[in-house]
Parts: sequence; structure tokens; C-alpha cells
Amino acid sequence: MIKQVLSIAGSDSGGGAGIQADLKAMSANGVYAMSVITAITAQNTEEVTDVFELPTSIIAAQLDAIFDDFDVAAVKTGMLSSAEIIQTVVKLLKPQQVTHLVVDPVMIAKGGQPLLKPDAIDTIKKNLFPLALLVTPNVHEAQQLSGIKITSLADARRAAKIIHQFGCANVLIKGGHLTKERGTDLLYDGRFFHIYKGEFIDTPHTHGTGCTLASAIAAHLARGKTVPDAVQTAKTYLTEAIRHSLAIGHGKGPTNHFYFLNQG
Repeated sequence: MIKQVLSIAGSDSGGGAGIQADLKAMSANGVYAMSVITAITAQNTEEVTDVFELPTSIIAAQLDAIFDDFDVAAVKTGMLSSAEIIQTVVKLLKPQQVTHLVVDPVMIAKGGQPLLKPDAIDTIKKNLFPLALLVTPNVHEAQQLSGIKITSLADARRAAKIIHQFGCANVLIKGGHLTKERGTDLLYDGRFFHIYKGEFIDTPHTHGTGCTLASAIAAHLARGKTVPDAVQTAKTYLTEAIRHSLAIGHGKGPTNHFYFLNQG
């Protein structure tokens, strides 16, 4: 039977990131994708113009509806926006004992707009990270979480150790924004580091890459891969999705989730 994977995240009206990217990435990686929407953003390839956080009661109702009916093999979280939303998600996820929880600690949109309130950062570290099999910050998010400026892999190692202490089983620091060794990702499991050297594709069209990677990882964890293997498979997928990225809109275009389909 097809594995069922849930994304808990915000909606991106432009379709390049958020829930929309998650559903595409999960589907492209062979699982059935479901969603719990936490917030609605008015967003395109250039900017986020407005954000409306959904009431926690409807977020809770969505979660109940999913877990009452589906056999959820993995969960990925993205934009959680506020401390109240994080606490609601944690309260409802805890009793489900989700073994494959991937937390993408979304803090800032590609255009620079904040997507997580400052007081919510502590809540995500203290309450959500301890439930996570994997946390997937980019360099900017890892800097905020660890308090360390990251320009090299050595810095990323130090940051990963600090973030791991918040209680997650594994930390993946994504290297797309490293000033040295760009495109190289770092996985830390509390004992060992795993380096994923990657091809850095020089394109502005990278809207939704973080959402896409975390969702692809969750899909492959659901399908039975180990964390290191799921990360490698997802990274290979994302590299091709970026290589075939779409120059649509007037800003940073989205990755091409279904690059392997003939779109001629």
C-alpha cells in the first residue's frame, strides 16, 4: 500500500513553497501527500505581501481528521508561525508517537520576510525539536538557532552540535548559503558527521528548495530508508529539480518538482 505522509505548513499562493511545494515533492517521491494548513500567505516569486494565521481550533481539527483516518508514516512541519500554533501541533502530535518527524524550522521567506515570530523560536526548540527525527535548518536558520556565525563546514559542525542538544535525533544543516563549499550539506546524529557534497547550481530560481528537500526526505523515510539514505536520495532529487527550475514570475522562480515528466 502507498505510504501516507503529512505536511503541516503554510500555504503559498504562488505555489512554489509551503504546502504546495510539499504536496508536489511528496507526490514526486512516491507517497500519498496530505496537509494541515497553519497559515495562509499572499505570496509570489517576488515577495510575501500578507500572512493570515489560522485559528488553532481549525489546525487541531485538521490534525484530528488526518490521524483519525489515515495511517501516517511520516510527518513534515514547515511554517508554524507562532508559539500558539507550535504548542497546538506538539500537543496533538505527541500522543501519535510519530517516528518519522522532519522539522523544517522555517523562519524567513526567500524575499526576506519573517515567517516565525521571535518568541516562537524558543517554543520550537524546547517543544518541537525533542519530537523530531530530523531538523533541517538552512545556514541562516542554523545561525539563529545556535548563535554561531556560519561561513564554513567547520562552523556548521559546531552549530549542529548545539542544535542537536535541543533534543532532536539528527540535524541536517543545508549548505546552499555557505560562503565556502556551497551546495555541501552536513548531517549530524549526535556521534558522527555525514558530509553530502553536492553540485551547486547557480540559478536565482530556487523558491521552495527547503520545503522541497524536507518533504522529499520525509517521503523516503516513510518508504523505509534510513536517515542518511533518505537525505542522499532527496538531495539528488532536489539537485535535478533546481537544474530544471522554472523561470516563471518576475522574481525567484520555483524548482521543478516534476522535471522527469515530459513537459514539452
